[in-house]
Amino acid sequence: PIGTIAIDSIYSPVLKVTYRVEATRAGERTDFDKLVVDVETKASIVPRDAVASAGGTLVELFGLARELNVEAEGIEIGPRFEEVVTGEGLDIRIEELDLTVRSFNCLKREGINTLAQLVNLTEHQLMNIRNFGQKSVDEVLEKLVERNLKLKDGVPGADSAYFYEANEE
Repeated sequence: PIGTIAIDSIYSPVLKVTYRVEATRAGERTDFDKLVVDVETKASIVPRDAVASAGGTLVELFGLARELNVEAEGIEIGPRFEEVVTGEGLDIRIEELDLTVRSFNCLKREGINTLAQLVNLTEHQLMNIRNFGQKSVDEVLEKLVERNLKLKDGVPGADSAYFYEANEE
């Protein structure tokens, strides 16, 4: 069934694992998710230790994948995440965008101080900021276009943290 992770119960002390994602809020922001994992185990291990062990295994596997630094021939690979984050122009403070007072204050109140933080938001996330309407979103989009930048793609599951278009000049 959906929401269930299949396991081999013969060799595992874990009997059943289910998960669900719930909407949650932090302060006034409501655009956060909470992962709830239910783990049933045999008496040989407590659920907390089973989840910790699984997390450790996952970190090891991702570490191995990260170390695979092999580039395929003939395939051009874009800038790495670190290169994009430190890309020229993203360390600029939002004060330099010359936004209207309302837009500027709304962003500051949310703790958005640099272009790097701003381009990591989607249009939907901007609209969820208190007193930040479509007019303010349009203004921010216009200011980003002037700097050859854009907001993070609003497609769920998008895996790029930043979208930065390098100026070809």
